[in-house]
Parts: sequence; C-alpha cells; structure tokens
Amino acid sequence: MEGNGCLGSLFQRCKPYIAMTSLQFGYAGMNIITKVSLNQGMSHYVLVVYRHAFATAVIAPFAIILERKVRPKITFPIFMQMFALGLLGPVIDQNLYYAGLKFTSPTFSCAMSNMLPAMTFVMAVLCRMEVVHIKKIRCQAKVVGTIVTVAGAMFMTLYKGQVINLLWSAHVHTQTSSVSATTGSSDKDWVKGSILLIIATLAWASFFILQAVTLRRYSAQLSLTTIVCFLGTLQSIAVTLVMEHKPSAWTIGWDMNLLAAAYAGIVSSSIAYYVQGLVMQKRGPVFVTAFSPLMMIIVAIMGSFILAEKIYLGGVLGGILIVAGLYAVLWGKVQGTPKKKKQKRSLNQSKKMERMITQQG
Repeated sequence: MEGNGCLGSLFQRCKPYIAMTSLQFGYAGMNIITKVSLNQGMSHYVLVVYRHAFATAVIAPFAIILERKVRPKITFPIFMQMFALGLLGPVIDQNLYYAGLKFTSPTFSCAMSNMLPAMTFVMAVLCRMEVVHIKKIRCQAKVVGTIVTVAGAMFMTLYKGQVINLLWSAHVHTQTSSVSATTGSSDKDWVKGSILLIIATLAWASFFILQAVTLRRYSAQLSLTTIVCFLGTLQSIAVTLVMEHKPSAWTIGWDMNLLAAAYAGIVSSSIAYYVQGLVMQKRGPVFVTAFSPLMMIIVAIMGSFILAEKIYLGGVLGGILIVAGLYAVLWGKVQGTPKKKKQKRSLNQSKKMERMITQQG
C-alpha cells in the first residue's frame, strides 16, 4: 500500500510535465502539416476559420455534458475577457504566426516562439502574478534565463551561418527535390517573417496571462475553451471576409488542407487550450510556456526528414541559448513549489498533532 501511495504521488507530481511534453509533440506535428498546406496555396485566414470551427465542434459536446452542473454564469466582464481571448489567440496570434511561418520555416518559427516564456514571465511580473525577490537564487535564475532567451532569439534572427549537413540530409534532399523546390520561398523575407512571429508571440503571451485571470472567475475549463474557440471562429470569419475576396479561397476538399485544419483544430486548439488551462490553474502561466523549446527540437528533426529543411549554424547556437535560458526560468519556477508544499505539509502535521493532543486530553 505504501509503495502504491508513493507511485501515485509520483505520478501526480509528474502529470503536469507529461501533459505539457505531450502537447509539444502535438504542436510540432501542427507546424509541419500547416507548412505543407500553406505551401500548397491555402489561405492562412481561411485555415484559422476552419481550425476553430473544428475545435468548437469537437469540444462543445464535452462541455455541455460534463459541465452542465458546475458551469458558472457569464457576466458581462467575463464575456469581454472571453471575447479578448478569442481575439488574441485565434485571430491575432494564429494569423500572424501562419503568415510568419509562410515567410520562414517551421524550425525558425518554433525557435522564435520560444520567446513566449520570457514574454510571459515579464508580463506576469508586471501583472503581479509572479513575485521576484532579486536576492534569491531562483529569482535570479528567472531573470537571467529571460535575458538569455531573448538573446538567443535575436541571435537566430540576425545570424544564419553555414548549413549543417546531418547524417540523413543527403538522402532526404535527393528524395525530396520537388518538396525543396516548393519550400525554396522559405529563404525570402526572413526579417518580415521574424517581425510577424514576434508580434504573434506577444499576443500569445497576452492570451496566457488573460486566460489565467479568466480561470479565476470562470473555472469551467471545457466551457471556457468552447466559448473562446466559437468566438474566435466568428471573429476569424469577419477578418477573412475583409482580407480574402476570392470565393475560391474557402474551397476545401479531402486533401492536406482539410487535414491541417482538422489536426490544428482538434489537437492544437481544443485539446491544447483545455490541458493548458488545467495545468495553469496548478502551476501558473510561466510553467505552461516553459516547455516550448521541446517543440523546436522535435520540429527541427521532423522538418529535416519531411520537408528537407536546412538547419543553419546560427539556428543551432541560438537554439542552445534559448533552451538554456528557458530551463533556467523553469528551474527557478520549480524551486518555489516544493517550499509551499512543505509548508502545507508542516501545517497539516501540526494540525494533526493538535487534534491528537486534544483527543488525549
């Protein structure tokens, strides 16, 4: 029994790590599939609409059935927060991210997105969701890690360097010459793509901060995810009607475009929003965003296989800086949680001792 208890408590402690690591694999697959779809000519505005339509259709039945008794009432301030979440995530972040992805490459887009934890940490400090005691080592790790992360992202933007030939690069490039021809446009206008990705990451960080605030007042995660996806769909339709004037842009068949919309909607929107909300309530927005470097590593390996994507020296060096900085932030974040648990345990033990003394008396 004691062994089972230890294993159970270990699993409970590991669940947030397992959940966030699994999500990075889901995000990595979304980047690869979406890049192929965009290269084939699909409008990223239309993709965002279909993505959140799929997400709403998938998550809504679970929200209606599972949270029918615990769903809080929606007041006007809460609705405005949901409306802002739909605008920040589905509309601003994803449209700009897809546009930046089209100008650059999946690996580079993931690397730029690794600025997310640094931006989230700064915004959390400004919103007083994170407390920084500069004299403590864990707080110094957060600050230094944030600076190193930003430096790594800037290094990747300003410096490419030589192409790194991997063991499978020659074989992949000979087998995927047609794919590399379609992805040749990824070398153009990297500065424009970088700017779009930075703005998208800023909107995504704002989404996490506002989601954490909203969950305090509206704790039904499934219902919140459904409403945000539905509002994001309506807002994306309005944006697409303004930006896309060709009716043919809405055409979608049984092809890669449908797969990209369905995969992104089900995995990267509905499931991701829900899981992130659950983890965020326990560990906070900084912890949730600290796992994004894993996505960059996964996408770099998958991209070199599937898309014959070139990996540059500047990308590797910048990625190392980003990973080191982000895990310094994560280490500083994790160091604060055991102390709270120990304090709670000591309080519980003291209460038990008081009860035992009173019962004996």
